Amino acid sequence: MSALDVRGLSIAFGGVKAIQDLSFDVHQGTVHAIIGPNGAGKTTLINLVTGIYAPDSGSIELFGQEVAGTAPERLARAGLGRTFQNLQVCMNMSAVDNVMIGAHLSLASSLFAGMLRTPSLRRADAACRDRALELMAFVGVAQYATSDASQMPYGALKRLEIARALAASPKLLLMDEPAAGLNHTETAEIETLIRRIAETGTTVVLVEHDMKLIMGVSDRILVLHYGKRLALGTTQEVRSHPDVISAYLGAEA
Repeated sequence: MSALDVRGLSIAFGGVKAIQDLSFDVHQGTVHAIIGPNGAGKTTLINLVTGIYAPDSGSIELFGQEVAGTAPERLARAGLGRTFQNLQVCMNMSAVDNVMIGAHLSLASSLFAGMLRTPSLRRADAACRDRALELMAFVGVAQYATSDASQMPYGALKRLEIARALAASPKLLLMDEPAAGLNHTETAEIETLIRRIAETGTTVVLVEHDMKLIMGVSDRILVLHYGKRLALGTTQEVRSHPDVISAYLGAEA
């Protein structure tokens, strides 16, 4: 079974065909990259997969279940996680509380228990905090455990957001430009982290402009061009594909 199976996906906005009859699949436990020039349809595709948009036609299966047009919160419960190109961190909260937010779907909620702060609720909160601290260590930001998010450098905030996404225990994690705005050292740290996430069994779908990162970490790559599939294959297959070289990497490459 594929982690993600897209078939005949299409959507248009005001006559502009943003995604056109697109089909591809993502193998479980792999790192699958999506690349393409600006305007290729990457953001639209992400929004379709994550339930922001409903397609005009086609299907999206997540671990064998049809989910096209499903609300984002239901997709999160089904095992789909996401990080964003632009940081979605609560700067007025502590770093560890930001990560704990990611686990809210798995926590039992009760007005009565919340009002009385029952022992079971306190135990659940403590376990959630311990898990958040473990995830902060996993992504490499344990040193900020007692810090406010506003005190953290940008590169650490990007990894904090990944920790928050992992707190929901996703089976598939969609990462939207995790290296955007990072220097070479920080990008290398993100590359290492992506590999570690995949090694835990979580499938990663990666949208990124940094081609060195893409070629270094991906098992397979989907290349989009004007909303259509230009190529799909291993890094070597995509790297040597003449249409990809011409349309994206540059003819002189």
